[in-house]
Amino acid sequence: MQRRSFLRALALGAVSAGALAPVADALAQAARPLAIDVYKSPLCGCCEDWVRHLRSNGFTVTVHDVEDTGVYRQRFGMPERFGSCHTGYIGGYAIEGHVPAADIRKLLAAKPKAVGLAVPGMPVGSPGMEQGPRKDPFDVLLVKADGAAKVFASYNKQAG
Repeated sequence: MQRRSFLRALALGAVSAGALAPVADALAQAARPLAIDVYKSPLCGCCEDWVRHLRSNGFTVTVHDVEDTGVYRQRFGMPERFGSCHTGYIGGYAIEGHVPAADIRKLLAAKPKAVGLAVPGMPVGSPGMEQGPRKDPFDVLLVKADGAAKVFASYNKQAG
């Protein structure tokens, strides 16, 4: 009788472990640092600040100082009209400009069919563009392969 109880407990443990495997895999991936390549001008201070923002949010960043970031935008399919001072590349997506780390994580989790995310221009208050208490409103755009874009996230919008 004890042998039967032991085998039953062993079988239940194996079933439970199998059911928890996907959860364990997801937790392991979440704990693993996300690796991003960033292409930027060697003289750009705000680009360095954005890289620091990514690192402080758990990303492993490989920085490539380049003379022309437009070459990389083009390579990754990001239309020039969304251009900013640096271009990132992670998980098959282009990341253009001062995109918050949390939005990059959301993009990677959702895996939409898109070129990537962009914050055109250099809005004050976006990651890497902090200037005291001033925070200009800005949108993070999801850019599609056909060049169309829609708002992925909005920041600092005034109510009313």
